[in-house]
Amino acid sequence: MAEGPILRTEGVRKSYGTRVVTEVLHGIDLEVRPGEFVALTGPSGAGKTTLLNLIGLLDRPTSGRILLDGTDTSTLDDRGLTAFRGHKIGFVFQFHHLLPAFTALENVMMPLLVSRRYRDAEMERRARDLLERVGLGNRLKAKPSELSGGQQQRVAVARALVTRPPLVLTDEPTGNLDTHSAGEVFALLRECNREFRSAFVVVTHDPRLAARCDRVVEIVDGRIRTEPGAGGDSRSGPWQWPPLAGPRPT
Repeated sequence: MAEGPILRTEGVRKSYGTRVVTEVLHGIDLEVRPGEFVALTGPSGAGKTTLLNLIGLLDRPTSGRILLDGTDTSTLDDRGLTAFRGHKIGFVFQFHHLLPAFTALENVMMPLLVSRRYRDAEMERRARDLLERVGLGNRLKAKPSELSGGQQQRVAVARALVTRPPLVLTDEPTGNLDTHSAGEVFALLRECNREFRSAFVVVTHDPRLAARCDRVVEIVDGRIRTEPGAGGDSRSGPWQWPPLAGPRPT
């Protein structure tokens, strides 16, 4: 039996302004299934980041619905959105946004500290395990200033995955890296996608990276123009990635 989508947007519109109203998104309908790795492409100003912010529950649509893991997020108040976002969504941005006063281990633990759902030993174990998986097991105590750009982004990837979210959103995650580091980070995202079965939505301007995704969704002038397949369209059937190493919080 095929799984339902982890993410579905229905007629999502977003406008800004009061006296002069500018509509940025014009009725976005999109589905992303568990384990899918989707590229979100389009020219600058097309609405990619606006859509990512709405999907990430950092902003609310002017109209339409966003359903995440079966929950209609329009029914949640601000406090509910914050809690839901903390459990269901991981973020990786172009700039890593690591806290400079904290070590790599402490930065990865931060989402777990905020959630207040785990014992100290469990939080440290999860963070340590993820840093080892992204190749930074020997840099646990390093501050961000002591890490290269690629290493900092690896810490950001580990931080995004530490709560085992069903959906990970990335906004130009390799845009601030050199070609070699960009390739390594993208390969790491793909590896984590397969291992943890989290769905990924990746905003990118790089057609080479988009071509390595399962599906490409192109936004032009606030509308989805095409959905050409890249590595295969997951909507043809359920994904069969390996199961999670442990239970994901509900």
